[in-house]
Amino acid sequence: MALRASGREPDELRPVTFTRDYTEMADGSVLVEFGRTRVLCTASIEDRIPPWLRNSGRGWVTAEYSMLPGSSPERVAREAAKGKQSGRTQEIQRLIGRALRAVTDLPALAEVQITVDCDVLQADGGTRTASICGGWIALHDACTRAMARKLIKPDHHPIREACAAISVGIVGGLAVLDLEYSEDSRAETDMNVVMTEGGSFVEVQGTAEGAAFSRAELDTLLGLAELGISEIVDAQRAMVGEPPVPR
Repeated sequence: MALRASGREPDELRPVTFTRDYTEMADGSVLVEFGRTRVLCTASIEDRIPPWLRNSGRGWVTAEYSMLPGSSPERVAREAAKGKQSGRTQEIQRLIGRALRAVTDLPALAEVQITVDCDVLQADGGTRTASICGGWIALHDACTRAMARKLIKPDHHPIREACAAISVGIVGGLAVLDLEYSEDSRAETDMNVVMTEGGSFVEVQGTAEGAAFSRAELDTLLGLAELGISEIVDAQRAMVGEPPVPR
């Protein structure tokens, strides 16, 4: 019998959907849906790199993240109107960038920068982890198209392996996978886990919100995350198994 309000089992993901080429102008575009959470991820190729990378022979992958005004029940103000980004926004987009760079052969990009923009259309928990999962597909498609157009000329695909992320936590004493907002907002422990396809950890962000967690609980949460990320990677690989439509 399911113990969660959503009816899901503790180790069950929300329905996960990737819609490829959701928009037509970006080099890579994916609408990612984790239940009611929806994020539009676009990857754009730019013939420039940060000044500190010039003449290094390496490219760069970076990310930007934003929650759109209608993404939550109460309107989220545009940060551009405030003139600065919040600390939360900066933290999340740095996390996305680190995750994607961890599986990218930067020298293979030569001196090209790819920016992955993650815009939250609707938030119901797990927006940063959904951004990484969808952002990886958008980045992979952008690199595939760049190779087809000879913008980059490596002897192999610049993306070495898949990268995905998921949230886990302890809610009401129960270790659960893929928290929606109603669970995230009352979790005793909240954790975001980023892993590569090969099973290596890129980042683990874990916080005791209500009560400290034990080593055994940590191991349980990491096991749940590995299980969920394996399922997501399978979906990512199925999506990029067919080359994107040339542009």
